[in-house]
Amino acid sequence: MRGEMFDRLEDLLIRFEEIMSELHEPTVTSNQERFRKLMKEQSDLTPIVDAYTEYKKCRQETEESLELLEVENDEDMREMLKDALSESRKRAEELEQELKILLLPKDPNDDRNVIVEIRAGAGGDEAALFAAEIYRMYVHYAEGRRWKVDTMNVDEIGIGGMKEVQFTIAGQGAYSRMKYESGVHRVQRVPETESGGRIHTSTISVAVMPEVDEDIDIVIADKDIRIDVMRASGNGGQCVNTTDSAVRLTHYPTGIVVYSQTEKSQLQNKAKAFALLKAKLYDMEQQQRHDAEAELRRSQIGTGDRSEKIRTYNFPQGRVTDHRIGLTIYKLDKVMDGDIDEILDACIAADQAAKLLKMGEN
Repeated sequence: MRGEMFDRLEDLLIRFEEIMSELHEPTVTSNQERFRKLMKEQSDLTPIVDAYTEYKKCRQETEESLELLEVENDEDMREMLKDALSESRKRAEELEQELKILLLPKDPNDDRNVIVEIRAGAGGDEAALFAAEIYRMYVHYAEGRRWKVDTMNVDEIGIGGMKEVQFTIAGQGAYSRMKYESGVHRVQRVPETESGGRIHTSTISVAVMPEVDEDIDIVIADKDIRIDVMRASGNGGQCVNTTDSAVRLTHYPTGIVVYSQTEKSQLQNKAKAFALLKAKLYDMEQQQRHDAEAELRRSQIGTGDRSEKIRTYNFPQGRVTDHRIGLTIYKLDKVMDGDIDEILDACIAADQAAKLLKMGEN
């Protein structure tokens, strides 16, 4: 297994050098599609090549230190060489582990933008209020990473809650991190409307779907779709728009209904609605594939059952628990303000560990 890994790394190093050579050719920019593919491949290979180059340097330093130790008699020099040997060996071990992770099969959707759908579940108004808070948590998280958020549709209730909301997050590697948010989120707290001071448990569901662009072939036949246009409405059904700009799409084969009303233009809302429908159809296709590969799905943290309870936010104790990885942290305020990297990093690490274990078993 180890020998195979280093054979593959040597092949990737050769391929990287070929790409760099081709990118330096004056004619490469005349074919923009070819140029983009080469730049993407170069970007994907760079962290692997950098780690492997450093690994080879550490191995060389280890060999040099061993050779010098055989002939060196001065005790001070021998101690220095032993320290250098220990350091280069330790770093080589770290890099070997990094390389194993870098060589794991990559999710083809990881670099995509995402469409997120949050729906209030059990708990009535309290669930809708929590849905709005989780929406704001993701907006703050995206802003912290300089990702762009664009709301597609929101169904609000008068007290500031959201029955449901759909929005896009555009940014480098958005799906690679946000995919771990799919599932049921549970909140435990005393609602502001509760006079008795009893702790209530409410739930919301989050679905994170990769945005579908032109390289994914999702065909929607005209006969399978109904398009309705209407006036956009705000809280309490009040008209917030005097033109028929809101768009609702009904997909007959699946029964999926999507709605977009955040733009003033009917054309823009139609484009957003179709983007959401395509993402839902692609997501459905992926879920079916994961269901067919049950063992694979169990070994991955980020692609589990959408009905799975993944996280609990306990306000009285100020804690957040991610049930998939057994992680509990006591900084609920920061988490609700968008500081979720610690949780996502732990999910990614657990996912990688499960995949490495699975590869080791094969």
